[in-house]
Amino acid sequence: MRMLIEAVVEYNDEGYLVHSSNHIGAFVRGGTKEEALSKFEDEISRYVLWATGERIPTGRTIEINIIQEKKSTLDIADADSDILFESESTPIGINEYETLKNLVLKSAKDFNLLYGSIPDKKVTSLKERKTFYGRVPLTAEEMYAHTNRVTGYYFGEIGIRADFRPDIYVYRAEAFKLAEKAPDYLKSPVHSGAFDELWTLRKVMRRFIWHDRIHAKAMYRMAVRIWGPSGIADPFCFGCRMYENGSLKG
Repeated sequence: MRMLIEAVVEYNDEGYLVHSSNHIGAFVRGGTKEEALSKFEDEISRYVLWATGERIPTGRTIEINIIQEKKSTLDIADADSDILFESESTPIGINEYETLKNLVLKSAKDFNLLYGSIPDKKVTSLKERKTFYGRVPLTAEEMYAHTNRVTGYYFGEIGIRADFRPDIYVYRAEAFKLAEKAPDYLKSPVHSGAFDELWTLRKVMRRFIWHDRIHAKAMYRMAVRIWGPSGIADPFCFGCRMYENGSLKG
């Protein structure tokens, strides 16, 4: 049996950021295209276990089909991204929309679960570092605040203004309710946002899951480094070992 990954590639001289358009929010990075693509089996296996609770059987062949490529001027080595998938400017059926929305809200709920399990949210083992958006959040508290703030930014790019909520799940859920009041929201119209970046509702949902995975992984790894895996929640399956005795093992 084979498993198809439809890949969307952003690249420049600094490296490659590759998304899976049929596993919304899943991504890999690498200094070369080959390095990035070689990470997809691990990423998709963890993603599927997180998203569905199902384990991918051993022996399944991973087939990668690159369906879109874009040379970028952004710092994609630090996971900056502005690409709009060709599929993201198409209308959404109500069932697909509900599935994607529920996945975005699940991601927020799981982010809360991970964050809540960290004993001291003001402690870090990370060193100061700056990227394109400024100082990298170092503590769990800073990572949570940063990840929650993008709710207003992402929805704002498609014209949705939601009042800030300190809980990441509540903030997103309320923003979705506002988005659903627009009569054409399922048409997923294209909006020109800040810096002339193109946005649609589909892209907003994909970016939430993608962004959550970036910072949840950093938060989980930092917490395990300080306190060990015992007691640290792992809803995203970042700590799973791969394919031992025929199945994924935690």
